[in-house]
Amino acid sequence: MVNHKIVAWFEEVGKGDIALVGGKGANLGEMTKAKIQVPPGFIVTASSYFYFLEQSKLADRIRRLLESLDPNDTERLHRVASEIKEAITSAEMPSEIAEEIKLAYRKLGGGPVAVRSSATAEDMPEASFAGQQRTFLNIEGEEEVVSAVQDCWASLFEPRAIFYRAHHGFDHFKVGIAVPVQRMVQSERSGVLFTVEPVTSDQSKIVIEAVYGLGEAIVSGEVTPDLYLVHKKGLKILDKKIATQEWQFVRNPKATSRLEDKNIKVNIPQPDQDKQKLSDDDIIALARIGKQIEKLYGFPQDIEWAQENGRFYIVQTRPVTTIKSVKAEEAEETAILLLSGSPASPGVASGPVSLVYQASESDKVKKGNVLVAEMTTPDFVPAMKRAVAIVTDRGGRTCHAAIVSRELGIPCVVGTGNATKILQNGELVTVDGSRGRVFKGTAIRERVHTPIIAQRTRIKTKTKVYVNLAEPERAEEVAARDVDGVGLLRAEFMIAHIGEHPRYIISQNRGDEFVERLAQGVATFARAFYPRPVVYRTTDFKTNEYRNLKGGEQYEEVEENPMLGYRGCSRYIKELDVFKLEIEMVKRVRQNYNNLWVMIPFVRTVAEMAVARRVLREEGLVQSPDFKLWMMVEVPSNIFLLDQFIDVGIDGISIGSNDLTQLILGIDRDSPKLVEEFDERNEAVMVALEQAIKTSVRRGITSSICGQAPSVYPELTEKLVEWGITSVSVSPDAIEETRETIARAEGRLASPSLWRRIVRS
Repeated sequence: MVNHKIVAWFEEVGKGDIALVGGKGANLGEMTKAKIQVPPGFIVTASSYFYFLEQSKLADRIRRLLESLDPNDTERLHRVASEIKEAITSAEMPSEIAEEIKLAYRKLGGGPVAVRSSATAEDMPEASFAGQQRTFLNIEGEEEVVSAVQDCWASLFEPRAIFYRAHHGFDHFKVGIAVPVQRMVQSERSGVLFTVEPVTSDQSKIVIEAVYGLGEAIVSGEVTPDLYLVHKKGLKILDKKIATQEWQFVRNPKATSRLEDKNIKVNIPQPDQDKQKLSDDDIIALARIGKQIEKLYGFPQDIEWAQENGRFYIVQTRPVTTIKSVKAEEAEETAILLLSGSPASPGVASGPVSLVYQASESDKVKKGNVLVAEMTTPDFVPAMKRAVAIVTDRGGRTCHAAIVSRELGIPCVVGTGNATKILQNGELVTVDGSRGRVFKGTAIRERVHTPIIAQRTRIKTKTKVYVNLAEPERAEEVAARDVDGVGLLRAEFMIAHIGEHPRYIISQNRGDEFVERLAQGVATFARAFYPRPVVYRTTDFKTNEYRNLKGGEQYEEVEENPMLGYRGCSRYIKELDVFKLEIEMVKRVRQNYNNLWVMIPFVRTVAEMAVARRVLREEGLVQSPDFKLWMMVEVPSNIFLLDQFIDVGIDGISIGSNDLTQLILGIDRDSPKLVEEFDERNEAVMVALEQAIKTSVRRGITSSICGQAPSVYPELTEKLVEWGITSVSVSPDAIEETRETIARAEGRLASPSLWRRIVRS
């Protein structure tokens, strides 16, 4: 790991260095090491920023200015922000930092560079600071690069950034800023790629937006981009929407100073304005890169890309922070359609229009208004937080308005073309963000579909419906839905947020810190779902994933096939000190919430399971009516020897259908060439599922399933119910549909003849 350096090169850093180089810098380093095509560069570290604050003696002055600030007072917010930024940019840059930056710039080869901000809490799933700090493009010359770095530091106190931190409880002085300096790609085409459909949260699709020229046009919302929809598994193009583009941003060849416009608008020749920006082959090639990056991180990604001389470059990636589950709702239209655009954030909301033409007018937006603008910028955020919905003239589903609306959870329609001309101040409208429509008045109501066997909103089923979760910020939202508990609580996301290898933490005698931080995340779920059970799966990091944590390279060997390597229960019996940290965490959470259970993953042998259970008991986690011990069934040995595993003393099993299918069929589930063959409905897999469930029924223990299959294949869920499964755990977006599927299956089993009469009626 790199420590206390002024400058770090991309290839020197990775995911474990967020505190030093910020999320953006860490991601650039991680992709560089993974051989993903990233323009080369270096990072002026957050340590340099904190050192600058210390040397300039500015911290106390900034703290005094912020102490009494009401961030909702827009006028004062801007005054304070201007004073702080002026103080930072006018202070002298420490000579040792300036010289290191100049030296690194020379080593990079000089020429135009992008100077970007990378806040040290930025690009984490629980806190997206995207767009709040400044980026300077096409900076050229040593002095200009040094000045741009200092301007990036100052942008940590933009009004929008101060507002965001205040409203999310971030300490202004615990959020630092690093500055990546990267060779500038002179984009012929550029855009954004989501490895999840950002409006519907459909993780089976990839969304690509593309424009001619530099990416500034797309992120600013000034240009409506092409939109391409690609199926993630088969990499097949599902849909294309080609937008007319009359001009593009290009580098200004005449700009000689940082204060001049580095990018200028250039007209696009008429024959090219209506053309598809990327060829079909390029769309598939770019989607393939997106899949590679998502696999690297294990999270759906929001990726910025550029194309120069026919070659794709990845400029930035960060986790998608706004994945939501969308209810099976349908808007019944009884109103006049006023205009249409691109659906950007789901939901339906009504309110009076507030037209805003520039950020300085954002005070006009009152709580409950529908904000209507040509486009939004980060300076609009305070007004956006007061709005019930947002409509813009320009932009695509990855523009600022779309991203922020999804984070705020309010409906948004973008790219309408003329909303600011058609809609009037004070006019009452309804915004349908799921389908990209704006109606007159409030005559739209949402209807939730329920099956005919249960004429009420919540359906009662004997088979429980659990949910798979990993992110604490989603706990309360999902707990409010028709779900019986958490059937799979994954620890990996929370540990990834901690960012340090457990053994590295132990080596520093900070084990209690690890326990406490993990306990805070797990307690969020236990509290939200109490008294419903929350089944915590102990960590199942693979060696390559552990290596990405700070200190991980000291403890993890490089394995050719980590999927079949040192993981799961094998670790617990060899690394008891790490296992005991998790046990202590569970005990700590259970002091307040006794609905937390434990599940052991990837158990290869009966002896391993016996050791894990013995250690749990020795450490004080003894099975009881309110504490159950489950085992994941995802290795073929679990199927063949299930009776012997049950004899060890487990209370239940949960089938991990993803790994089980992979190991039964001998297929890498991520292989694009074998995607059609990887199917949980394969006869061999179905035989294994049936045997596991029926053995559990015979032995009197509970059985569940927590793989992806029940979320995707309703017909498989019906068979599971028929065989006697106790519960089905699915992704949040499949909760209601799965409950309906189970209810239908239970209805047929209870009275086949009655069910047939109900269906015919």
